[in-house]
Amino acid sequence: MSGLPITVIISTYNAEAWLEKVLESYKHQDYDNFEVIVADDGSKETTKQLIDRFKADYPVNLRHIWHEDKGYRRQELLNKCIMQTEYDYILMTDGDCIARKDFVSTHAKFAEKGYFLSGGYLKLNMPTSEAITLADIESENCFDTKWLKANGSVSSKQALKLNSGETLSTFLDFITPTNASFNNCNSSAWKDDLIAINGYDERMQYGGPDRELGERLWNYGVKSKQIRHKAICLHLDHPRGYKTKESLERNLKIRKDVKVEKRAWTDYGIVKK
Repeated sequence: MSGLPITVIISTYNAEAWLEKVLESYKHQDYDNFEVIVADDGSKETTKQLIDRFKADYPVNLRHIWHEDKGYRRQELLNKCIMQTEYDYILMTDGDCIARKDFVSTHAKFAEKGYFLSGGYLKLNMPTSEAITLADIESENCFDTKWLKANGSVSSKQALKLNSGETLSTFLDFITPTNASFNNCNSSAWKDDLIAINGYDERMQYGGPDRELGERLWNYGVKSKQIRHKAICLHLDHPRGYKTKESLERNLKIRKDVKVEKRAWTDYGIVKK
């Protein structure tokens, strides 16, 4: 093993069909100095059985950190996972994001003290999401624009992201108007920095908890680096029943306070009041 040791944290909740595809993608990385933690927000026993099946012949250490289902408590669980990582650099992603084979190595390549990395994703529709097989992941057919067009749809913008080489992707990351924010499907940071801001704010529900974490990292003095055209993952489609008007409004209020008061620390994170 060589290169920066990385802990990949994958968030999941009762989505075994998607998690199976995601775990398969980490079997075929062109990098081996990493571990995988599945952060499980209270899934049923069948999710544990799926993870145990993968453990039997997984190429890197695969861990399952679970807590009881008491409603949406993803941020609380992620804070627990941050404190239990083996390595000092953490890559956050979701159980509905299939990683291209150079996904982990790209984060390792661009990791730098004083920065966090901001990646993006290619959002797929449901028919395409369902069409992807484990064999398509191993062969990387699902990252081929011709295959995607034949099995659903792919926009010209997505095709450009998939097909840009090192020079073009660097240029596109430089000119993109998209902020280099912390996106939980594809971002990475130093463990020390995450602990220094007290991790995720556990008051946050669905709709921006990762962005809020990144905003506090900025306030702490950590800069962000754009790699949305370099670190590629496919976002599988799914319903969002936990998205509510009330939670979005509450989250926006917390984020506004963080911005106005330039907060780096949250009293509702890893260390409780």
